[in-house]
Amino acid sequence: MMRRQAMAEWQSRPRWRPLALLSVMLSVVVVATAPRSGGAQDTSNLYQATITVTGYDMRSRPYGFAQTLRAVLVNVSGEPRLRDDPRVSALAAHADALVASFSYVDLDAANKIHDDQGTYDRPYDLTVKFVPALIDKALADLGERPWRGTRPVVVPVLVVRGFAGSYLLSAENPAGAEQRQAFTDVAGDFYMNVRFPTAAQFTAWGIGMGRFPSLPTTAATNDALVAGTLEFQESLPGWVGSWRMRWRGVEYAWGVKGVNYDAAFRDIVRGVLRVASGHGAPN
Repeated sequence: MMRRQAMAEWQSRPRWRPLALLSVMLSVVVVATAPRSGGAQDTSNLYQATITVTGYDMRSRPYGFAQTLRAVLVNVSGEPRLRDDPRVSALAAHADALVASFSYVDLDAANKIHDDQGTYDRPYDLTVKFVPALIDKALADLGERPWRGTRPVVVPVLVVRGFAGSYLLSAENPAGAEQRQAFTDVAGDFYMNVRFPTAAQFTAWGIGMGRFPSLPTTAATNDALVAGTLEFQESLPGWVGSWRMRWRGVEYAWGVKGVNYDAAFRDIVRGVLRVASGHGAPN
């Protein structure tokens, strides 16, 4: 989750991230954290998720439990479509039955409370840890199973046409600093890592601004290179993304339009996750 969000945004749209280091705990349960990894990992991390909610009472807790359950089902199985599966809605209505522990962090802990609204309507990170055996059983009931494969490293090879002009989303380009951070956050939501190509790599691959970038080759078998364009269109308004990826000898193409760039990057990562986990094409 990105700290730079405006208050109105966190209230209207949930933002996900796996468990980060928690410094201020408001429940008696303290859930340990582990580093993210693009390779072999402690899969117990996949059974927990964090969402920003308003307050730390029962007004938002059922919603938080339901939404974190959806995220966990996706991350454990590698199937992004489970998030909007109608069968999951019925399961999410009783998500509390699958919860092992939960905890809160006050995102405004540094700000002095002046009134009741400051007490009850403050933003909190709600972290929920689910019982792995119950999640695995729920997945089996949905015709799914845990995906234990190595998660690929997402390598976006993107041409961006936005407010600040057109540029390559390279590792060094200052014009893409906020977008690189957003992409990294989104990848972390799915316990995946991202690596941005350097300007030298763009040059070596022959990728410029004038055309849709071709898919470069890579010696790293666990790299998921996604080539594409991301363009802001005022007529929508929103960003339009077109992507291509080659994975295990098979090429895939998909895209998204009318979204913010966080959602565009999420579309890339979800697509990579679905393909790598063996669930088929991104769309």
